[in-house]
Amino acid sequence: MFTIKDILYEDNHLIIVNKHVGDLVQSDPDGTEAIEDQIKAMIKIRDHKPGAVFLGVAHRIDRPVSGAVIFAKTSKALARLNEMIRNKQVKKTDGAITEERPAEEEGSLHHWIARNAKTNRSHAYQKPKGDAKEALLDYRVLGASTNYTLVEVDLKTGRHHQIRAQLSAIGCSIKGDLKYGAKRSNPNGGISLHSRSMTFIHPVRKEQVTIEAPVPTDDNLWLFFAQSQAGL
Repeated sequence: MFTIKDILYEDNHLIIVNKHVGDLVQSDPDGTEAIEDQIKAMIKIRDHKPGAVFLGVAHRIDRPVSGAVIFAKTSKALARLNEMIRNKQVKKTDGAITEERPAEEEGSLHHWIARNAKTNRSHAYQKPKGDAKEALLDYRVLGASTNYTLVEVDLKTGRHHQIRAQLSAIGCSIKGDLKYGAKRSNPNGGISLHSRSMTFIHPVRKEQVTIEAPVPTDDNLWLFFAQSQAGL
């Protein structure tokens, strides 16, 4: 559930929040309330808005994932953000806790990803296949606990479930991600993937914005890595 303390950045054009595991970014057809609705309600009350509140969803992260999400408070900002994301001008870094350690400490993953809409699952292929889309990411190992490994991920493309599918394809399923091969679920029903940071040029002010999203405070493993690694 979104609260004011989850706001990482806000001005007249943008609001960036730290999403909790299980929260929807945007309302789905079944009518489940999403962060989008909660932020609109907050702005309406806080700013005494007499009419409808505009809020544009610039990008989404999966429901079981936590971390930074950008919303636009004006149509101008939304249009420019959408263009920036299409042109890969928003640098986004994710943290993933995996069940296995990658064979190499750092590297690039190159697959072709095809989405199955019926199962809401993607498959990462080693070679082009049908309508599968090229997927690229860079990763590096930041540290490890007794049973798990912390991996930093720099996305180069934005495919459906890309990080989840590509890490699974190299035998490194994300902790809690049963859909992509994890051995067991997380207690909160989420997966250990966190949208950690974003850097971009403000779409209106033209100044660099860098946002860091704190890891979930109710997860002892995330807290362990946050305390032991300078990167989180």
